[in-house]
Amino acid sequence: MNREELRALVAQLLREEAPEAPEPPSAPEPPAPRPGAAAPEVPPVDDISQLDLRKLYLVDRPANREAFLALKARTPARIGVGRAGARYRTVTMLRFRADHAAAQDSVFSQVPESFWKDNGLVYVKTRCEDKDQYLTRPDLGRRFDEANQAVIREACGPSPRVVLVIGDGLSPKAITANAMDCARAIAQGLEAGGLSLGKTLYVQYCRVGASDHIGSLTGAELVCMLVGERPGLVTAESMSAYLTYEPRIGVPESARTVVSNIHRQGTPAVEAGAHIASLILQILEHRCSGVAFRREVEG
Repeated sequence: MNREELRALVAQLLREEAPEAPEPPSAPEPPAPRPGAAAPEVPPVDDISQLDLRKLYLVDRPANREAFLALKARTPARIGVGRAGARYRTVTMLRFRADHAAAQDSVFSQVPESFWKDNGLVYVKTRCEDKDQYLTRPDLGRRFDEANQAVIREACGPSPRVVLVIGDGLSPKAITANAMDCARAIAQGLEAGGLSLGKTLYVQYCRVGASDHIGSLTGAELVCMLVGERPGLVTAESMSAYLTYEPRIGVPESARTVVSNIHRQGTPAVEAGAHIASLILQILEHRCSGVAFRREVEG
């Protein structure tokens, strides 16, 4: 048997012993659609950040959609966002990234110069030279240099009863969105109680502790500071009011009365201003703020 005959014999044996090739599997039939399993609709928008999360319910086949929507209407929390397998839905992830970007943008933004000029506010600046220093040196955001100290003394005069301060804080967007509506409501509420405000200060690169330095410089009986709070994923426009009776450098944080979550999804600015004016009058009457004020009112 020559080499060619040997090769032919081996090839024949391999063909006889090789298993038959299985037929290719047929494509699986698509599952029948489940009743009510259609993906929830998302209204078309040009800007995903404009979607109202309180009205957006993305859970498939909800047991009681109306009840869950009623719950969502009471909170801006990210509930009822649904899922795609083990992952978030695309719209949920995109909205999360948009809100995170808005929070970052707000921290690094600036209140425009027109804000304090158009509203007749007295401009002063803390010892911070720029936004980077403000974010890395909180201590400098609580104090003023000699030139700004002189401006504060001249604007407020000696021993005012109440000084209203607006500070940019960690969210300039909160100030441009809420501060002036809130400040006007405070002024109206105090006038109704027989108390008139003097000039309002605007503080750039402001920390809450700057109100203590203002109190030490002017001898104010009370300082009310409206300041932008650290932005979060719910809103980048949240403002708070810090009320301190007899503020002086070294006053503990427990001596402050705080009204927080002032924004369109929380307490509206005008409503918050009316409440703050009422608190100011009560604090002046009880001659204390913070924990001591709470004890006086509750006791």
